[in-house]
Amino acid sequence: MIKVGVIGSGAMGSGIAQVAATAGHTVVLYDNNSSALQKAKSSLEATLKKLVEKQKITEQKANEISDRISYDDDLKSFSSCGLIIEAIVENLELKEKLFSELENIVSDDCVLASNTSSLSITSIASACKKTNRVLGIHFFNPAPLMPLVEIIPGISTDKSIVETSRKLIDSWGKVTVLAKDTPGFIVNRVARSYYGESIRIYEEGMADFATIDWALREFGGFKMGPFELMDFIGNDINYKVTETVWEQFFYEPRFKPTFTQKRLFEAKYFGKKSGKGYYDYSEGAVKPEPQKNTELGNQIFNRVIAMLINEAIDALYLNVASKEDLDLAMTKGVNYPKGLLKWGDEIGLQNVLKTLTDLQEEYGEDRYRPSILLKKMVKENKKFFS
Repeated sequence: MIKVGVIGSGAMGSGIAQVAATAGHTVVLYDNNSSALQKAKSSLEATLKKLVEKQKITEQKANEISDRISYDDDLKSFSSCGLIIEAIVENLELKEKLFSELENIVSDDCVLASNTSSLSITSIASACKKTNRVLGIHFFNPAPLMPLVEIIPGISTDKSIVETSRKLIDSWGKVTVLAKDTPGFIVNRVARSYYGESIRIYEEGMADFATIDWALREFGGFKMGPFELMDFIGNDINYKVTETVWEQFFYEPRFKPTFTQKRLFEAKYFGKKSGKGYYDYSEGAVKPEPQKNTELGNQIFNRVIAMLINEAIDALYLNVASKEDLDLAMTKGVNYPKGLLKWGDEIGLQNVLKTLTDLQEEYGEDRYRPSILLKKMVKENKKFFS
């Protein structure tokens, strides 16, 4: 079994290290901050202890997982690794510098992967001499629990490395999808509308946070409403991903961030982790009650789902992924109750198109333009799945 290196001991990096060690690999978890490494070690031990208490694993298994992971603040510890997964902050310059340094340490056949959620794999690879061994391996948080992993080749990534890496991650018990190297890949591109359109509805005064969350849960079957989910993910992370995707798509109106997101970010209202976000999580705080109006709830759901389906269709049109992988990514990566293309078939693509054209006519904004593929499918009376 190859030795796996993970860079970054935060929640994501530690989670990936746990997954790899559970699959039987010897793992080196690196961080340039020794106190962060100690925190990661304590956190992992506590996690494994809970798994034993819940009888998910045996004490022997927990000890084996723990023993397979070593913690290091020296990059030279990666010299014998066959795969390295980087999980540091979303900063292209820092990632490029790191990958350039790694090439001077690792063997020629070591695969270098980034866990970036929205940055260009091709740009990261450009810092390397051997660009063909660099790819994206994007886990979702928390990595031990979330089944989806996006595999993203850069322009020059060797096909055999993509295939080998995908098989390896599959062997870790994950569900992999292949995505084109475009901003946000599959999930973080397609899901933008879940947040962005919901915030737009709020900013217009159509409904408050609690009512919008209720509408998406009640009529869409989503496990969490958009504002609950943003608070759970972290509004700092969600805002930065939105901003990155928008900028990298050359300021495409569909991905435009909102002032509501920006102000929460500026106020450091990051959500659950900071104690306040769209909702107040302080002790004794009372969560606001939604306005349970069926007509209003349906209007909210229809508007948001039309935007989501349109984005999935456009991703298919632009060959970001196959229709199967697009639907799989949204159900396994963000727990959507259905794949969006299948959902479009069920709602009726003509109904999705009508919602979008009505919105486009009302607002006069390019934000609501229907995908060419959606218009073509309706014209030809076709479905994505029979």
